[in-house]
Amino acid sequence: MKKFVVILMAVAFVATCATAALAGNPLKANEKAFHKEVTSWIPKDKLVTTKQLHAKWMEVLAGKSKAILLDVRTHPEFDAFHIEGSSHIHAGHMYTIPKKIKDPNAEIYVYCRTQHRAGYIAGILYKYGYKNVYYVTKEGKIPGGVVGWAALGYPFVNYFYGQMQILQYMKQGSWSERNCGNYIREFSNQRGEKCGLKTLK
Repeated sequence: MKKFVVILMAVAFVATCATAALAGNPLKANEKAFHKEVTSWIPKDKLVTTKQLHAKWMEVLAGKSKAILLDVRTHPEFDAFHIEGSSHIHAGHMYTIPKKIKDPNAEIYVYCRTQHRAGYIAGILYKYGYKNVYYVTKEGKIPGGVVGWAALGYPFVNYFYGQMQILQYMKQGSWSERNCGNYIREFSNQRGEKCGLKTLK
């Protein structure tokens, strides 16, 4: 009888686990639905591709645009490599953005590793009252964010190596970012923010 009860309990446990697995994770489904809702707050004409981000980046580095290129990845991600001249505020600290960017009409391009976190931040910035926020998202097989940037062969910088090509290992370049001081960093003297250093040839 004891053996029978143990076997019955084991069968019940396996059946419960199988039912839960087949049912899926409702929390994950809810998160997807909420993400879809938040990104629906972004006007359709403010959805941009990585190629469009690159075009804007060229304008920013040339001094033709005052757009803020806002990287919302974590600090370790940003320190490892980032797009030259980008501003940085960790997605978890989005509540600090109104303290750093006080103009509701500022032109802001939000991106992350691919596009998930950026979607949350861009949508919420519209709820904060910003009017000119662009969400960098995927186009076809090219993801948004730095993954798409790397896939297209665009360059990065970091604290240790200056300019680098992710797909071609590291290429020695500038150790200081152009237009340094024209972009926002959550913390002062954050790695990657090197001003006034001579360019290495």
